Amino acid sequence: MTSQSTNPSLSPDAAPPAPARESDPNFVTALARGLELLRCFRTGEAMLGNQDFVRRTGFPKATVSRLAGTLVQLGYLRYDESLGKYALDAGVLALGYAYLSASDVVSLARPHMLAFAQAYGVSVSLGKRERMEVIYLESIRNDAGVMLGLGVGSRLSLVSSSMGRAYLAALPAPRRERVMAEFSQAFPEQWKQQEAATRAALAEAQQRGYAASFRDWHPAIHACAVAFRPVGEKELHMLSCSASYGAVDETVFHKTLAPALGALAARLSEPGG
Repeated sequence: MTSQSTNPSLSPDAAPPAPARESDPNFVTALARGLELLRCFRTGEAMLGNQDFVRRTGFPKATVSRLAGTLVQLGYLRYDESLGKYALDAGVLALGYAYLSASDVVSLARPHMLAFAQAYGVSVSLGKRERMEVIYLESIRNDAGVMLGLGVGSRLSLVSSSMGRAYLAALPAPRRERVMAEFSQAFPEQWKQQEAATRAALAEAQQRGYAASFRDWHPAIHACAVAFRPVGEKELHMLSCSASYGAVDETVFHKTLAPALGALAARLSEPGG
């Protein structure tokens, strides 16, 4: 996990495929394309130019220019004339804050996560799947030895992070295979390199009841994660705890942290969920 890229397994210029919904009469293509431009920004990237948008979306330059201009007028992007580039504006922050402030999952989990982080001296994060990645909804940092720059909105690999592995392991087998097939189509080179390790990790996760990533996602990080379905939610969420590999041994994750994390997830889940 780095402050420069939240998903080192994916090319920074590669955009996850958008759902094929153009045949739906209720699907507004122009709106979808505008949102795709907003999705191009990665954590740590302050500015993007038209060529960045073109590379990451595959849209024609003229389309990108019109979409970006519209988003500027609506307050979702701002344009720096001296650099010829765009940055996210306050409209995006307003949407994100509205989502988080209305999330019962985040408000319910936050005090438990804080207590966990303080009790065990690790970082604790809450996330869910977002296309071919996992996105942080909340993160309590308590690992001063590793400056990762991760926080709310950071995105992680679906196949090499402990959160992503916990999500995949919790899916029914047919759906899990569909998701991995989608990943392989979107990122064939990454999948070719990581398929064997991913499948082995998922088999272990299903056996243990939690997923682990010991220096797989980032060479300085040990982490474990569990998937759960929060009260009142249909979608799976994930809880993870992480620490510097030099500070917390793998054995501690297996014997202490993973069971405690599972117990926390159970408290946040529906009975039998």
